[in-house]
Amino acid sequence: MGTETAGKKKPKGPKGEVHITDELCKGCGFCIEFCPLHILAFSDKFNSKGYHPPVIIDESRCSGCDLCGLYCPDFAIYGVKFK
Repeated sequence: MGTETAGKKKPKGPKGEVHITDELCKGCGFCIEFCPLHILAFSDKFNSKGYHPPVIIDESRCSGCDLCGLYCPDFAIYGVKFK
């Protein structure tokens, strides 16, 4: 009876998500540069310090690898893997 699930593929969808704290961001762009899936870009909006924080342009492709968080010197962003 285990053969019913053997041929089925897992549904595709996001494997993780990114959390951004706009007010901590100083707009260095490290998270954007080092994202392996290129899901981040600079926002058109400014935070209270006058910097452009990142925005997520394609949330469905996030793997939750947290490279964005590892490179962020201000701890303004981090990624989380779904289980």
